[in-house]
Amino acid sequence: MNIDFKALAQKYQTPYYVYDFDHITKQYTELKESFRARKSLIAYAVKANSNLSVVKHLANLGAGADCVSIGEVRRALTVGIPSYKIIFSGVGKSDDEIKQALELDILMINVESAAELNRVEIIAKELGKVARISIRVNPNIDPKTHPYISTGLHENKFGVDIDTAKRMYIQCKNSEFLEPTGIHCHIGSQLTELQPIKDAVKIVADLVRNLKAIKIELSFMDVGGGLGIVYDDEKLIDTYEYAQSILDVMFGLDLTIVCEPGRFIVGNSGVFVTKVLYEKINGNKRFVIVDGAMNDLIRPALYGAYHKIEVLNENRDFSDCNLVGPVCESGDFFAKNIELPVTCHNDLVAIYSAGAYGFTMSSNYNTRGRVAEIAVENGNDRLIRRRESFEDLIAHEIEFIK
Repeated sequence: MNIDFKALAQKYQTPYYVYDFDHITKQYTELKESFRARKSLIAYAVKANSNLSVVKHLANLGAGADCVSIGEVRRALTVGIPSYKIIFSGVGKSDDEIKQALELDILMINVESAAELNRVEIIAKELGKVARISIRVNPNIDPKTHPYISTGLHENKFGVDIDTAKRMYIQCKNSEFLEPTGIHCHIGSQLTELQPIKDAVKIVADLVRNLKAIKIELSFMDVGGGLGIVYDDEKLIDTYEYAQSILDVMFGLDLTIVCEPGRFIVGNSGVFVTKVLYEKINGNKRFVIVDGAMNDLIRPALYGAYHKIEVLNENRDFSDCNLVGPVCESGDFFAKNIELPVTCHNDLVAIYSAGAYGFTMSSNYNTRGRVAEIAVENGNDRLIRRRESFEDLIAHEIEFIK
């Protein structure tokens, strides 16, 4: 990554997120090419990084969109992703969201419970429309990842078991307002082992064959996303081996493969850059205090997530410290017990692998404006979201003051 963080700090101030769009292109192309022997749709998981310029860049490359709110669906449509490339997932869709999805005529609604299927059928009937349905199957496979981002076990809230899925597909077949179109599984995020993915897809492929035997023909098989990236020293899944393992277990099935990567495409494209305010010592503990905080990048506080961190200064003596922000919470940290060099006021700190689930999970806690987002492509930088002002933060409240 050849980005001049200091020049960007002078131009846009800190903290900021910067994304390498050339890296995004590389990751998308690599995954798309891995499935070149079969019909495929790479439906980018918008939740990972929903900046309109990021989504537009992927739309230009031919990506579809995997969305988990009607807001994300509308983001995808806003930047030109065709409705026939958009999937609406998520375990808790409101009636209004279902209605809008049907009116927008997206590719399919990914249903996660029998109760949700009933609501979709009722709403489709009210609108006089046929709802294209995919059902998320929970294969009860341990993804070998962080428990907070595991989604494929029965103890998780996502999807339905095989028997429930069969009954739901039969309901779809017998309804004039439901069209069984696809099947879906997604066992978790930041996956670094291939076997759980292969096991899950095999279970789903066998279900497709069983459905075919009772004259329920599907067109799409969504194998989920979740391919991991390097945060520390992870050994990653090779994309060619990933594709081949899926194709092997789908032998004989003429389905379009849908893959919904998010982190894999944007995670390592992004860096969060913050600057040092002060250092302090409490007892024997050294703290490096920066202007970024947990409201900007919550992954370390929420998951105990690791990010590679680099102080952009000349070589100085290293010692143990906690890297913390200004927010009034003990959980406001980016790293604990990390070796960093002695810092000075205004030194820059780069926090890597922040392109996914960074800005999208940020907040205005402590009345802190969300930071600027910057794109770098072909060596040129541009602002893709301006820093929020105080006026932005109070815009929806000020008129109601009595």
